[in-house]
Amino acid sequence: MTDAENGAPEESSMSPDTGGAVPAQASAERGPVDADGGVEAAGPETGPTDEDPESGPADADAAVPDAAGPGGDAADRAAAVAALAERVRSVGRSGPGAAASSADSTDPSSEGGAAPATPADGTGTGRVVTDEQRAQALRATAEVLGAGGAPAELATAAVSVFGDGAAEQLREDPWAVLSLPGVRPEHADGFARGLLGPAAGPGDPRRAQALVGWLLEQAALRGHSALEIGEVTAGLERLGVPDSAAAVQAAVLDGRAMPFQEELTGAEAHAAGGEDEDEPPTRTLLALERLALAEESLADGLVRLMSTFVPGEDHEEADGATGETEETGDGTDSGSAEEAGALAEADGAEADTDAAPQAPAAPGPAAWEAAAAAAPSSSAAALVRAAAGSALVLHTGGEAARAEPAALLASATGLGLRAWAATWTDHGRDAFAALAPLADTPAPAPVATLAELLAGATGPGRSPDGMLALDLLVVLDAPLLDVELAATLLESLADGTRLVLSGDPGQLWSAGPGRFFADLLTAKVCPAVASRTPDFGPIGELVSGVGIGELQPVEAPDKEVVILTAKDSGEAVHRAVQLLTDSIPRALGIPSEQVVLLTPGHGGGGGTRALNAAAKARLNPGPGRFAGFDPGDRVADSPAPGHTRLARVVDGDAAGLHLEYPDGSRRTVAPAEAQKLRHGWALTVHQAVGRHWPGAVVVVPDDAAAALSRQWVYTAFGRGERHLSVVHAAGPALPQAVAERPAAPRTTRLRAILAENAAQEY
Repeated sequence: MTDAENGAPEESSMSPDTGGAVPAQASAERGPVDADGGVEAAGPETGPTDEDPESGPADADAAVPDAAGPGGDAADRAAAVAALAERVRSVGRSGPGAAASSADSTDPSSEGGAAPATPADGTGTGRVVTDEQRAQALRATAEVLGAGGAPAELATAAVSVFGDGAAEQLREDPWAVLSLPGVRPEHADGFARGLLGPAAGPGDPRRAQALVGWLLEQAALRGHSALEIGEVTAGLERLGVPDSAAAVQAAVLDGRAMPFQEELTGAEAHAAGGEDEDEPPTRTLLALERLALAEESLADGLVRLMSTFVPGEDHEEADGATGETEETGDGTDSGSAEEAGALAEADGAEADTDAAPQAPAAPGPAAWEAAAAAAPSSSAAALVRAAAGSALVLHTGGEAARAEPAALLASATGLGLRAWAATWTDHGRDAFAALAPLADTPAPAPVATLAELLAGATGPGRSPDGMLALDLLVVLDAPLLDVELAATLLESLADGTRLVLSGDPGQLWSAGPGRFFADLLTAKVCPAVASRTPDFGPIGELVSGVGIGELQPVEAPDKEVVILTAKDSGEAVHRAVQLLTDSIPRALGIPSEQVVLLTPGHGGGGGTRALNAAAKARLNPGPGRFAGFDPGDRVADSPAPGHTRLARVVDGDAAGLHLEYPDGSRRTVAPAEAQKLRHGWALTVHQAVGRHWPGAVVVVPDDAAAALSRQWVYTAFGRGERHLSVVHAAGPALPQAVAERPAAPRTTRLRAILAENAAQEY
């Protein structure tokens, strides 16, 4: 069973004789918890090495349905799916589920995936629940769970999801238990049999509708924001639903799923056999409401920024009365960078006098061109020019290319714009702030993590209308944004704000659903600036080769890159820990504290658990007196999915585990929450995104073949700054993954929505 990213225990407490009832803590559907902020989604990137060694891949049959169905004639199957798609589309146009969705979409709390305000009872009613009422609800829910053979420990999760009416909800619809984290269909079926007896049949409409939602949730965990209708019906058939078409139609009517029809273009249209230009081929997709609304909101936000953007103009008048062109002492016009800043200050002073809001700076083309001419490289100049004339700009490049958005940020600040940058991790924030020319700007640099920016902990603050008080925002690590987080970001930007999304397209995508950055690059709705600044040195050369599908040896005179082979995972763990504790510190002078072990998953003979156990035995042996930890242990702390921080254990007592973070801050983790922590000498590569170390040891176990992809290798090899060691026991699977497996596809709707709604094409 896989480890839960939300911190559930690694092993299920379900006993063998529960008859398939729900486990107390099930986690097979979620990827493992990340250590710096990146959740390792249980998607195509993780593979079976995220599983415990005793079990196979999570839901190998049901969660990844075969679109062709479990048998039968392919033509008949295609015809049946087409007929169902038409029925579902008609439901989506006129059914009550669509009407409800439309009405709900006007609620700001439901748009963009933003979390609604949590009501007191967890149901959205806003009714205040006393401690006694909550305790009573927990007792009643635990009784119902026990009656169905499920552990009472699930009561807390059930009340959180269903409110204080959870007991009644589960009695009326036992399969609603599938809404709880980690619960699988066989567990729900066992629970339903415990409550309903023989009446709990596979064709129960309640079961069928719950399974539709569950399949879509599993797809979201694999990175899909939608699924083709044929995949959903095939998955239902695998799960024994006798009438999958009726189940899908009922789920749409009930609002559990939202249907969409899309025209296919390019290679997809050709693969579908579309030759008739008058009637291009289409596909019908189903999506969870929250993801459908998030993707719609995201597209609307992008179009809004582009359609409301007004480039600045060069000032030709000294003031509002003279009508004369103002020139500076050296003959340049008032569009220069210096004059633009002076005008902005003057405008601000006048606004203060009149007690009116300050007008944002709007430097003209001449000022932007002067800033571009002063940029440190041709790629930085191209980025400055693109931002001058566009509200939305994409920037691609490796680690060295981050100097270009840094130059843009410094230029925009010099032009009088309210400009900030957002990174994925605190490590990325500090490294970006240290880049020239940001290092030469007055401290502190206008850089924050994205979480800090959205929460208001750091950054420019909010305007009276609730929008971020910004004229330009540069988002680093943009490929890590899922559709819900990206929608939340767009909803925080005022009309006409410049948004620059920067990232390395070769790295792993977001842990959550969608492929926001990749979809924008493919859609070609805005300028894209590709950096010409390569990552230097042997590590940069190796990573660049991986990016084009080649795994070739590189010259490393100072042992910057070392490739080692191992016969199996046990030997790989031994050699990796030896590198961490002895070889790298002794030969290269990089202390163990600055070296990280990276691997595809948590389970298996070469996963993080095995590596961390071996590293602790060598570096900080101890009995694990405090929830399995000892003072001095390295810890991966994941306070929220997708945001992991590295810490060191200071001490522990009855109050909890006391952690210290690299910035010197401290936090006490309550004993009940300490089980969510992991040791942090070894991380998954998904956990390591947005962060670098002076030394990195990448371990490729012998059972990791299914988890490997070009994206994974590219990301893993790029985590080391001065040194990279690769210890692999996967044989030919590693070069094959680099050459033949670029990235697992994700089904999304963003490109189609942008194609329909974009107000401007570039």
